[in-house]
Amino acid sequence: MRAAGEVASQARPGPSRVSRMAAGRLKAQLPTCYHEGYLQKRSITEKTSHKLWTALCGNALFFFHSSKDNYVEKLELDEGISLSDDPTYDRNLEAAKFQLFLKDGNVQLTAPSLEARELWKGYIYCVSKLALPSSFNLLPGQLHLLKEVVEQEKKRRTVGGHRERLASPTRATAAPVSPIYTDILAEMPACYYQISRAEAEVLLDRNQDKGNLLLRQGRDGFSLAVSTRQDFNGSPVFRHYRVSRQHEGGFAIAVEDPIPCETLHDVISCLVQKTCGALKPLVLEQAYEESITFIKDNAESGEKSLEHAHRGPETHSPVVAPKPAPRTTVSPSQPGPYRDPHDNIYLNPSGESR
Repeated sequence: MRAAGEVASQARPGPSRVSRMAAGRLKAQLPTCYHEGYLQKRSITEKTSHKLWTALCGNALFFFHSSKDNYVEKLELDEGISLSDDPTYDRNLEAAKFQLFLKDGNVQLTAPSLEARELWKGYIYCVSKLALPSSFNLLPGQLHLLKEVVEQEKKRRTVGGHRERLASPTRATAAPVSPIYTDILAEMPACYYQISRAEAEVLLDRNQDKGNLLLRQGRDGFSLAVSTRQDFNGSPVFRHYRVSRQHEGGFAIAVEDPIPCETLHDVISCLVQKTCGALKPLVLEQAYEESITFIKDNAESGEKSLEHAHRGPETHSPVVAPKPAPRTTVSPSQPGPYRDPHDNIYLNPSGESR
């Protein structure tokens, strides 16, 4: 791997440098692209960072001057890498830095926002570790996308014959569901739904008697949103509020005067309190059956009927196998039957030959 400082160590590279750049392939010729966008990149040998179009293709980061050029540098992402947030100051207050620790040195990457940084870290972790991250600040929908990336990358390495092969050469093993994915879903408020804005309005409209407020994933895929429905003069009024993450942790309802909240549960409680209970979380509880029922065919009429299983456990008398019965005969010297010691067989039914 070339040193990270080779990307733009000179403002105007000479002819030899240009030819080496042209040797890189176009993005369309690279492995499967899982994520891409602009990142600021700086290695430990560089004094300034460089804004480059970055594409995560397979298990490597490719850097371009633009999305239409050949790549100018490639960083292999093996299992031994590690990631860490970088709290150092940046002129762009919205930017978020993180460190990529590689065998050949460290690289500092800067994403345009905190949400973008967490997603980049998630994708990098998935393709390098072939597992879901357990400590990044990601939404359930984003974790679901990353789970699919792990499956695709496993399959890609199996088909392409890369260094890390799966147990079966023709079938990729499904990625296990990370406990963190289940934990995040469990910690979400009961009124959270993985639906779009339009679907939220339909859901609220059809369940007016059960609630008029729900939490959903935002349109940009990084933030969350709250959708509400109320009636005004006989007409439905829908409103949507953006819920953003805070750099220092927690969330904020992004209104004119942002309202900070520690958790998403606090976001919902705040909206209920601010509206004096006019807003009520929409919780759709699915009922469960109280008895075991089944469809039974009537052999005589050919009709089907709905039957209820018995409440108590079924008891069946055990079937006892027939015991062997000794043949008896009459001794000429002793009256009555006696057992023939050479004959201990099962009795045959009448008419059957022994």
